[in-house]
Amino acid sequence: MIKFILNNKEVSTAMPSGTPVLDFVRYHQDLTGTKIGCREGDCGACTVVVGELKHGELRYRSATSCLMPLGNAHGKHIVTIEGVNMDELNPVQQAMADESATQCGFCTPGFVMSMAGFCLSKTVPTPQNAIAAVDGNICRCTGYKSIERAAGRVANRLKQRSAEDPVTFATKQGILPAYFSGIQERLQVMALGLNGELANDNPVAQRVGGGTDLYVQKHDEIKDASIRFLFDNADLKGISQIGNHCVIGPSTTVTDLIESPVMLAHFSDFNAYTKLVSSTPIRNMATIGGNFINASPIGDFTIFFLALDATLTLNDGTTSRELPLRNLYQGYKTLDKSPEEQLEQIRFELPDARARFNFEKVSKRTHLDIASVNSAIFITVANDVITSARLSAGGVAPIPKQLAKTAQFLTGKPITEELIIESTAIAQTEIAPISDARGTEAYKRLLLSQLIKAHFIKLFPELNVKQLLAQ
Repeated sequence: MIKFILNNKEVSTAMPSGTPVLDFVRYHQDLTGTKIGCREGDCGACTVVVGELKHGELRYRSATSCLMPLGNAHGKHIVTIEGVNMDELNPVQQAMADESATQCGFCTPGFVMSMAGFCLSKTVPTPQNAIAAVDGNICRCTGYKSIERAAGRVANRLKQRSAEDPVTFATKQGILPAYFSGIQERLQVMALGLNGELANDNPVAQRVGGGTDLYVQKHDEIKDASIRFLFDNADLKGISQIGNHCVIGPSTTVTDLIESPVMLAHFSDFNAYTKLVSSTPIRNMATIGGNFINASPIGDFTIFFLALDATLTLNDGTTSRELPLRNLYQGYKTLDKSPEEQLEQIRFELPDARARFNFEKVSKRTHLDIASVNSAIFITVANDVITSARLSAGGVAPIPKQLAKTAQFLTGKPITEELIIESTAIAQTEIAPISDARGTEAYKRLLLSQLIKAHFIKLFPELNVKQLLAQ
């Protein structure tokens, strides 16, 4: 039985563990405020808030329920729009009403839930951060300005919170219902009665992390499948620094990386990079290991970690082996990995003071979109000479690509505009893009050349930009 707290009620179900939470709350709990929209995690109409115990504390994050399997709700607090209702409109709902931030109303529950998640988080309560919290919600009516004003009002309500616990503050101030104050204790009691209900030793069971890609690609197939859930496996989570290496568990989410002191200390622009990747609820759910194993040729973090020359540890239950990420991809969606092997660990060497790193991405929309072409670069420099280089690119080949010839060409040479232009020509010999919905072959070739130039312009602002862009 899968057990969790749904709003203010404890529920248990024997339904297939792969059933999306969205379908469970609407069709089996009659909570129809959570809407069915895209079923791909793009529109945000199905947003819920998920509370779970982490290191003895209750932590809430927003999630798209269309991509969340019931198995990933086990032992947690799932909050739908009905779970934040009070006798009168709560302050988030009132802000939306006062600013005329709803028209047809279909998207409104999702926006309210994303803002409720913001109220329950430790994010600094600024208007900018409140607006960022709804970056996974789409509205076709309002033009967003009224919603932005409503988000600003919500942020202002949180200004006096200071260091107080977000749940305590939200309930004391009447922002959210009083029952939230007892959820931590209720989850602690529930945890005592959980005993491996989701364990699955079936060797052919489908492995599921956050589900953000798998449920888009295989929605009908996976909901009734035998599943081995990886998302809450403590052995597959965590980010640590061991010497000059960073070690990451494959079930670590993008948000976990964003909040990691190790990543922030070594990648000063990391938050800016992640803003180009999906949305807040998807970043809360998507795992780094899933990004690698799903093998999309344009997986953003695959490209990111290819430039860092990450190494994977794979285990088949008997033996483990190490494999460079660059060698994982053998062809389109084809991996150097047996069905029995599971990704256990991701490791890479942290950049030192000589190193420079950058990530770039071009897509039809700046945010919440799949890349047409993405690229990352890692180089070390001494006395204006490139002493080592690694360059990766996505969207230009059947696999996520490390551009080894281009990196070799750059190594050992002084940084000049001419060198960079020549390197773009070398890169063209390493790729084989195809024309598709995201752009023609010629367009993708042009994009890669421009992104390589963008890397150097960002990392070496003293370069002559006009000269670089003229060719």
